Amino acid sequence: MNVADTTDVGRLMAEIGRAAKAAARILAGASTDAKNTALRLAATAMRDGRAALLDANQRDVIAAEQAGVSKPMVNRLRLTEARVESTAKGLEDIAGLPDPVGRVMAEWTRPNGLQLSRVRTPLGVIGVIYESRPNVTADAGGLCLKAGNASILRGGSESLHSSLAIAGCLGSGLVAAGLPKTAIQLVPTTDRAAVGAMLAMHETIDVIVPRGGRSLVERIRAESRVPLFMHLEGLCHTYVDGSADPEMARKIVVNSKMRRPEICGATETLLVDRRLSNSLLPLLVQDLIEAGCEVRGDVTVQGLDAKVRAATEADWDTEYLDAIIAVRVVDGVTGALDHIAAHNSQHTEAIVAEDPAVQTAFINGLDGAIVMVNTSTQFADGAEFGMGAEIGISTGKLHARGPVGVEELTTFRTIVRGTGQCRP
Repeated sequence: MNVADTTDVGRLMAEIGRAAKAAARILAGASTDAKNTALRLAATAMRDGRAALLDANQRDVIAAEQAGVSKPMVNRLRLTEARVESTAKGLEDIAGLPDPVGRVMAEWTRPNGLQLSRVRTPLGVIGVIYESRPNVTADAGGLCLKAGNASILRGGSESLHSSLAIAGCLGSGLVAAGLPKTAIQLVPTTDRAAVGAMLAMHETIDVIVPRGGRSLVERIRAESRVPLFMHLEGLCHTYVDGSADPEMARKIVVNSKMRRPEICGATETLLVDRRLSNSLLPLLVQDLIEAGCEVRGDVTVQGLDAKVRAATEADWDTEYLDAIIAVRVVDGVTGALDHIAAHNSQHTEAIVAEDPAVQTAFINGLDGAIVMVNTSTQFADGAEFGMGAEIGISTGKLHARGPVGVEELTTFRTIVRGTGQCRP
């Protein structure tokens, strides 16, 4: 189906839903070898079609720049030779993961001889709604496939050509492996009505994963009739305690913010123990400024450098996705926890501290999907956790939390085997 086949969005989405439901029944019984073959052949197709992928992406990048899209968002959109290779390698990594489908989670026998087992099974059809980054098309489609699920992918309008090209590679891998091409479908229209249609497709979609900015996620949460794996914004904090190793803290802070400022795992607010106001804090601010980061700080931080802008209340609640950071001095770990509780998005929080008691207080005092100790928030990524690619960071508390990888895209059922038992 091409971009022109979108005059009737409702009919289009209904057709996609029916095809996905049929494909899901086939995938539920597909062998591990077939799924892995499809993933590896899709990776090969990406490498062989690298030039076409980059050409399609260039169309998207040029259009985004002409539309005045911010530089960080364009960077999220842009594909390079290295990113294409990384995406292809990601598909191969997913193929190398253990297949969760059919895995026995627990077994027990009742006094009457009934043998029970709890076994992992696919969710069915997963809808993924996301923005900007075209590599999500490969990550999401590949992860759903490995977990035995069909997927309906609705990428951002700014990445349509890139995502269509990647989806074509996924489709060729599926066909070559003898699996239905409709196991991974990209919605081929930029019409926003397609999102509304997906949110009402409770008869054909089993769960939706929203992945994008606050406005998108809030809309989906308000309107969806389909269960959700929430992936809210990454308003991540790093707290530097008075017990921190200074050199470790300096490296972690710069990396957490500046390695890739545009990703959801980038630190947006730095909290520093008041005990460090005259020692480590000036160095941290200097390091960030020298790295090209704009610093917005409270009164204490402003007094350290004329380049520091005054932080407003809005800054403590802003996911910049850019080389900007808000910095506040707090009264120890309790002050850090109080600030985070008031402003976090339950994504990823980090502490730099040598005192084990402080580390424990920070871990136990947080309500968040991921907690980092003495390391960069930039590691908030499924591949870095050894889970392969991830479909998003779930900030909800039911079913899945943190990186949503292959295992989290399954559910379970109970199998009961008897020898003729009847209930008295």
